[in-house]
Amino acid sequence: MKPEETNRQENDTPILPQRSISVNPIPKNEASERLQNQEAAANVIRSQINNILDKQASSADQLETANPYFRDHEEHVDPQAEKWREYHTAWQNYYQKYYEGYYLHSLKNAQSKLQEQYKGQQLRETPTKEEEMFDLRQKLIGKVKNSATKIHKSRHFLPILAGLLAVLIFLFMQYNQLVIANIMAYVSPGNIDPQNIILDPSSEITVAPDPKLIIPKINIDVPVIYNISNDYDTQMEAMSRGVAHFAIPGADSHPGEIGNTVIAGHSSSDLFDNGKYKFIFAQLDKLEVGDIIYANYNSVRYTYTVTKKEVVKPTDVDKLVYSTNVPVLTLITCTPLGTAISRLLVTAEQVSPDPAKATAATTTTAESGSTTSIPGTTQTLLEKLFGNN
Repeated sequence: MKPEETNRQENDTPILPQRSISVNPIPKNEASERLQNQEAAANVIRSQINNILDKQASSADQLETANPYFRDHEEHVDPQAEKWREYHTAWQNYYQKYYEGYYLHSLKNAQSKLQEQYKGQQLRETPTKEEEMFDLRQKLIGKVKNSATKIHKSRHFLPILAGLLAVLIFLFMQYNQLVIANIMAYVSPGNIDPQNIILDPSSEITVAPDPKLIIPKINIDVPVIYNISNDYDTQMEAMSRGVAHFAIPGADSHPGEIGNTVIAGHSSSDLFDNGKYKFIFAQLDKLEVGDIIYANYNSVRYTYTVTKKEVVKPTDVDKLVYSTNVPVLTLITCTPLGTAISRLLVTAEQVSPDPAKATAATTTTAESGSTTSIPGTTQTLLEKLFGNN
């Protein structure tokens, strides 16, 4: 066994390696002063320890002599029923106020979230149909206004508007008679005087010498222009002053004479034309077989009853020429309303005065074959400006 292990077993402590320590010598005066200070500090610590030990000993003596069953506090008093009620009431009030505050706080939070979600819109009941329709109308009006504002601000708006306006003006100038004629066919009251309506078609009465055509059913009382040429311009000018006598060879009689008396009138005409009889025959199509027509001529009132209606082409002039041994009246106008596509012929026979007493027709000045079409409507303003082609 090594000497180092022997020393470790005897002392039971490890032998640490030693190093040489150099110690500086302390002066004698300083050494004595240090010893005095250390002694004083030790004395203070000893006195404090003694005081602590004395207090612990006195406390132990008191515990040995004290009565462990001694009570120095007042006896506990059992609570009464009234106190218990107050106690529970207080707690109930507390919880009630607590939960009221809690739910109010939650409600406020929910309301604030809804307000943020709907951005200030008020919550209300389900709207009625009237309210929904009103809202829908307002939305549509708003969209139309917004669109109109955008279009108005657009630099392309004025040229487009000008183009549309020009097209509308063109269409109105060309086709105004088509629109207005259909309106006049239903709203025009005519200019007949109710006292002139005849109740007895067979009666013979004296009338004024001015030639007239009277049709009570469609409220017509219009002047008739007789003894004129059958060319287009003359006929149009006469129809601006009433209805015109259209005399052609074989159909050139007058009221009260054997033969066919042909009278033409406008059912429509251009709005810019002169005259107040542009729509006088707009309701002529309403006449039916058996209806009464009156023609005043040379101070005599002649009564006719409708016998037939037919639609022919404008070039079917021969439809007006036929053999007859009684006075006949034929009214002609353009059809359909607002166009000159066809001609409506309404034929009526004289019933009063007695047709057997009728005289032969006077000779006409019209030349055979000089007329190739039945009178129609006037030219539109555009046709007058630029021609028919």
